[in-house]
Amino acid sequence: MQEFLQFALLGLGAGAITALLAQGIVLIYRGSGVVNFAHGAFAMGGAYIVYELRALHSWPAVPAFVVAAVAMAAAGVAVQLVIMRPLRAATPLTRVIATLGLLAVLQSVATIRYGGASLLQVTSSLPSSGVELIGVKVGQDRLLLLLVAVVVTVVLWAALRFTTLGLAISAAVANQRGAATLGWSPDSLACFTWAVGGALAAVAGALIAPITGLSVLTFTFLLIGALAAALLGGFSSMPLVLLGGLAIGITQSEFTNYVKVTGAVDAVPFIAIILVLVVRGRSLPLRSFVAERPAIATSGRVNLPVVAVMTGVAGVLLHEVLPEEWVIAATISLTFALFALSVVVLTGWAGQLSLAQVALGGVGALTTGLLVAKSDWPFLPAVLAGIAVAIVGGLLFALPALRTRGINLAVVTLGLGFAIQQMVFQRSEWTGGEDGLSVGPQKIFGISVDPLLYPERYAVFCLLSFVLAAIVVANVRRGRTGRRLLAVRTNERAAAALGINIFSTKFYAFAISAGVAGLAGILLAFQSYTVLYGITFDPFSSINIVLIAVIGGVGYLGGPLWGSLLAAGGVGSLAIVEIFGADTNLAWINLFGGVILLLTILLNRNGIAHAVAESVLLLWQRLRPAPAAVPALPERQRHRVPGRTLTVRDLSVRFGGVVALSGVDLDVRPGEVVGLLGPNGAGKTTLIDAVTGFVRASGEVSLDDVRLRGRSAHQRAREGLSRSFQSLELFEDITVRDNLVAASDDQDWRSYLVDLVWPGRSRLSSAAVAAVGELDLGDVLESKPGDLPYGTRRLVAIARAVAASPSVLLLDEPAAGLGEQESAELGRLIRRLADEWGMGVLLVEHDVAMVMETADKVVVLDFGKKIAEGTPAEVRSNAAVVAAYLGSAEEDGSAAAEPVTGNLATA
Repeated sequence: MQEFLQFALLGLGAGAITALLAQGIVLIYRGSGVVNFAHGAFAMGGAYIVYELRALHSWPAVPAFVVAAVAMAAAGVAVQLVIMRPLRAATPLTRVIATLGLLAVLQSVATIRYGGASLLQVTSSLPSSGVELIGVKVGQDRLLLLLVAVVVTVVLWAALRFTTLGLAISAAVANQRGAATLGWSPDSLACFTWAVGGALAAVAGALIAPITGLSVLTFTFLLIGALAAALLGGFSSMPLVLLGGLAIGITQSEFTNYVKVTGAVDAVPFIAIILVLVVRGRSLPLRSFVAERPAIATSGRVNLPVVAVMTGVAGVLLHEVLPEEWVIAATISLTFALFALSVVVLTGWAGQLSLAQVALGGVGALTTGLLVAKSDWPFLPAVLAGIAVAIVGGLLFALPALRTRGINLAVVTLGLGFAIQQMVFQRSEWTGGEDGLSVGPQKIFGISVDPLLYPERYAVFCLLSFVLAAIVVANVRRGRTGRRLLAVRTNERAAAALGINIFSTKFYAFAISAGVAGLAGILLAFQSYTVLYGITFDPFSSINIVLIAVIGGVGYLGGPLWGSLLAAGGVGSLAIVEIFGADTNLAWINLFGGVILLLTILLNRNGIAHAVAESVLLLWQRLRPAPAAVPALPERQRHRVPGRTLTVRDLSVRFGGVVALSGVDLDVRPGEVVGLLGPNGAGKTTLIDAVTGFVRASGEVSLDDVRLRGRSAHQRAREGLSRSFQSLELFEDITVRDNLVAASDDQDWRSYLVDLVWPGRSRLSSAAVAAVGELDLGDVLESKPGDLPYGTRRLVAIARAVAASPSVLLLDEPAAGLGEQESAELGRLIRRLADEWGMGVLLVEHDVAMVMETADKVVVLDFGKKIAEGTPAEVRSNAAVVAAYLGSAEEDGSAAAEPVTGNLATA
C-alpha cells in the first residue's frame, strides 16, 4: 500500500500540469469554439522563454514567469485576430486544421532556434526537498504544483460562475448572437480567453519542463493528456478537468510501477479518451446540429486517355531523364501524395478527420516487413497482406467514429496513433529495436526494384501505385458509395432519413482510407534496406499529412500531388535546397509549409487544386463551343408507390424530466393526408423525429404489420418512411440531380465492392423522374441547392423525400417561408401525391388554411398530448383546439376567443 501511495503522490505533479494545460484548452474553446491543437506549442514557448531568461540571463523566477505568460498571452491574442477571426464562418474542422498549421509553425521556429532532438535539463523554480505525507515521502515541488492547479481551478471556476465577464463567456458559448445583443463582443471575449489560455499554457510549460526535460517534441506529447483531461471535463467544468488531469497523472505513475507492457504508460490518455467517448458519444447529431459547409469535393471524373499519357510521360522522366536526387525526391513526394490521398477519402469526402494516417501506414509497413524479412514472402503478396491488415486497423479506428465526429474524432485518432507508436513500433522483437528491421531489396515479377541500385524503377513503381490508387478512389467517388460519403459528410441526419447507413458508410470510408495509407506506408518503408519504424512512422507526422492534403485541396484527386511538393525530402524540399544551399535546415522547409497552410486556409480553403481547376475551366469555357441542349425530362409521369398504413400507438418521448410527447395515437393510410397541428412547442416535430427513429420513444410504430420499434432511422427509411426537415438539410455540395439520385439509390452492400472497379452511371429512378416533373425542377437539376431561390430549395427537399418512393411521407413545415400563392400550390401538390401516387402524407404545418384545405383528417397536439382528431370541419369548431392556439376567454378575461373561432372557421 505504501508503494501504491508513493507512486500516486508522484503522479500528482504531472497530473496537475496536465490539468493546467487542459484548462487553457477548455477556456479557449469556451471563448472561441476552437480546440487548440497548438496548445502544447504554447506551453513549449513559455518553457523556452523562462529557460532563456533564467539560465542564460540569470533572471529571478517570478519575473521570468511573468514575461513568459505575457508573451504567450499576446501570441494568443494575435492568433485570434489574425487567424481565427477571419475563420469564424468556417467549419470547426477547418479551424482545427488551422491550429495544426500553427503547431507546425511554432515547432519549426523552436527547432530552428534550439534544435529538434536536443533535450535540455532545466532547473526547477520550486523547492524539491522531500516532505513526509501520510507516511510517504514526496517532493515539495509535486505538492506545490498540485496547489497551483487547485488555486487556478478555483479562480477560473469562480470567475466563470460569478463574474459578469465569466457569465458573458458562458452566454457566448450557448449563443454568440445573444451575447452580442447584450453588448458583449464575441471577438473580444475570444481574445480574452485566448490570452488567458496562452498564459496558462506558458506557466504550465515552465513548471513541467524541470520534470520532463525541455525539447520541441516533449510538449507536443503532453497535448494528448491535456485533451483527454478536457474531454473528461466535458470541455466545460474546470473542477472536472482538474480531477481528470490528476486521474491521468496518477494512473500513468501507477502504470510505471505495475504495468510492464511496452507503451502502456503513454496509452493512458488514449484509454481515458475512449472511455469518455463511449459514455458520452452520440450515434447521430441532435436536431440542433448545424450542418457545416466543408471544402468543395471533385466529381471524381477521370479522363483515362489523358491520365495514361501523363503517367507515361512522368514514367519516362523518372526512368530516363531526371537526375537521381530528383528521382528520389519524386519518390518521397509520391508516397506522401498517397498518404494525402487517404485523407481525401476520409476528410474530403466523408467529413471525418483522422490524425492517425501515418500510424495506419506503419501498421501496413510492419506487416509487410515482417512477412518479407521473417517469412520470406514475395514482395507483392506481402504488400497486399500489409494493405489488408491496415484496412482491419482502419475498421478498428472507425469504431470511435460511430459515437463521435469532427473535433472529438480528431482527438481520439491522435491518441490512437500515439498509442500504436508507443505500444507497437517500440517493441524491439517486432521492429528490430534501434537497428531497425532489415528487409533488403525487392523484386516485382522477377524485376529488381532495389531503391538504392535502381531508384528510377522504384520511383516508377510508386508512380503506378499512386495512379492505380487514385483511379480506385475516383471510382468510389463517382459511384453510389461516393454519393453516400458526400451525404454523410454534409448532413448525417438527412442521410439517415434517405436510408443511408451512417455506420457502414463511415466504416467504408475508414477502410478505403486505411488501405491507401497502408500502401503509402509500405512504399515509404521500403525506400531503404532497413526500416526504423519508431522514427519513420512518428504519430505526429499525421498532422503534416493533413496539412499536405489541405494545401493541395482535400476534396480533389489532384490535390495530394500539389500538396506533396511540400513534403519533407520531396520535390519542393529539394528545390528549396537547390535555391538556398545544401545546408538549408529542414525546419525552414516545415516552417514554409506551415505558413503556406495558414495562407491557404485564409485565402483559398479549397486548396491549390481548386484554384488550378477553376483557371483551367475558365480557359476551357472561353475556347470551347456552346454546349448542346440537354434533353428535358418529361414534365409529368404517373407513379404509384406501395401503399402501406402507418400506425402510431401510445407514442411518448421524454427529454430528461420534460415530457415532449405523451401517449399519442394516429394513423396515416395510403392516399390519405393527415394534418398535424398545434402551437409552438406542442411536440409536432418531435413526433416526426420519434416516428422516423431520430429520437428514442416508447410506444409502437408500424407500417402495416411490420413493427418498427428498435429500428434505426435508416432502417425505417428503407422500410418506407421518408421525411423532410424544417431546415431543409439538403446536401449543399452536390447537384440537385445527385441529391435525388442519392435518395433513390439502392442501398445494397454490393456497391461497396463494385464501385472500386466500375461505378457505372448515376440515373434518376422513376420516382425521382416523376417528382422532377411534378415539381417542375427539370431546369435546375445541374445546379447546387445553395444557388437556388428559397422556394425552389423547398421543392427540392420535397422531391428528394419523394424520390425514394416511400409508402408514407412526413413533411415538416414544407410551406415555411413561402408566399400565399406558393403555399396553395404546394397544398395541391401534396394532394396529388396522395390521390395519384397513393402515398400517405403526414403534414406538419403552421399554415392552418393550407392544412384545412389539403388534409383529409387533422390531428391537434398541445403540450405533447393529442387534444383533437377529426375532419377539418370538426376540428375548426373544437373548443379545445381554439383554446390551445389562443387561450380561452376565461383565462385572459376577454372575449378574444370569438375572432379566433371565426379565423379557424374561415380556414
